[in-house]
Amino acid sequence: MATGADRLELLRQGKLAGCAELDLTGLGLSEFPLEVLALAPSLVKLDLSRNALSALPDEIASLTNLEILFCSSNHFAVFPAAIAACPRLSTVAFKQNKMSRIPKGALSPSLRWLILTDNQINALPEDIGVCTRLEKLMLAGNSLTRLPDSLARCSKLALLRISANKFSHFPRVLGELPNLTWLAFAGNAFSNDQADRLLRQEGFDVPPIQWNNMELHEKLGEGASGVIYRANWSKSEGEVIKTAVKLFKGAVTSDGLPHNEMQASLLSASHSHTNLIPILGQIVGHPQSAEGLVFALIAPTYTNLAGPPSMTTCTRDVYPEGTAFSPEATLACVQGIAAAASHLHARGIAHGDLYAHNILIDAATGHALLGDFGAASPFDPTDDGICGTVVRRAEARALGFLIEEMLLLTTTEAGPLVEGMRAARTLCDKAGVSSNEIAMALGRLA
Repeated sequence: MATGADRLELLRQGKLAGCAELDLTGLGLSEFPLEVLALAPSLVKLDLSRNALSALPDEIASLTNLEILFCSSNHFAVFPAAIAACPRLSTVAFKQNKMSRIPKGALSPSLRWLILTDNQINALPEDIGVCTRLEKLMLAGNSLTRLPDSLARCSKLALLRISANKFSHFPRVLGELPNLTWLAFAGNAFSNDQADRLLRQEGFDVPPIQWNNMELHEKLGEGASGVIYRANWSKSEGEVIKTAVKLFKGAVTSDGLPHNEMQASLLSASHSHTNLIPILGQIVGHPQSAEGLVFALIAPTYTNLAGPPSMTTCTRDVYPEGTAFSPEATLACVQGIAAAASHLHARGIAHGDLYAHNILIDAATGHALLGDFGAASPFDPTDDGICGTVVRRAEARALGFLIEEMLLLTTTEAGPLVEGMRAARTLCDKAGVSSNEIAMALGRLA
């Protein structure tokens, strides 16, 4: 397999004609290789991440077929306005740069997915409203204090991450986004205050677990916020419990701050729920002061319901080919997740990522476990104002999509269970509906 250096040399020799995807990551590039422009007739995806670039040439506009541009982990201080002239550009990533400014006219109307996580941006351009095709906007880990009113014109926006910024209040413009479905806003001044209130009022029975009492084994999984290991917990003399341990990373993720994920996890554990993975304790005494949680080890009969969205599907999950469920299993899954969401909402937690790829399912029974609190955000469960209204509407929409997707995978297309779940899907779009109402509607079908 050719290395990045090999690809760069072949590019310079003119031997990549007809190339649709070009990966030039991690090569220490400080200037854009102009030879890339010769690939204009064919180039669809260009990855320049993990270099030392700070600018792109105006000539990049000649890449008329370019759809995906990754420039994460570079040295861009200003968003390059030149790429707005690329007519088919739909996915752009400038995660973890030194970016502080986005000029007017720099954002292309063709954008569907814009990733600006972990920069120093303090304002979005007022003309962001031209991005009427925008579906995903990742802004966690910046210095934003407000969102432009013109964002309301981005009516297709479904996923928004504004965690770990400097908002003092919940942005009112979010109430004008009719398709907002997956929202994360933890780690801002207003949400930090709410998290502190919730943590003070809840009675926690999550015990501290000394790191020295844990024996880690193989890695079970790794995400942006942390690493999960299979582990043995020596609870007491002669008693060893098989567990899963999640050790959190410190860096900002696309969803927000790992510390906020741990806070939400602790709040969710204040009362157990059959559709949430039980938390056994919180790690203390880690030699590098890493934060961590100890979970019950899930039976191997549980698998991920779906994979995350692709570049093509953008906001919708990708299910394994051949996935199918009985009506009874489908009902058990969607009712369980709706009940888990209702449980979280009653405790002031918006999950923010009610997706099939965050669900573990026992395919035979349909019993489901909701995981991954990376996008979870604290809110006042009694709030009937803009924040509470937006949160409840977004989470209901997410549940509606889950029901819709599961029905497409259900082996029977008719019958009382299927018709009842279709009615529940319709209920999810009703103004003011709560996750509890959705869960109750599904529960009556069981």
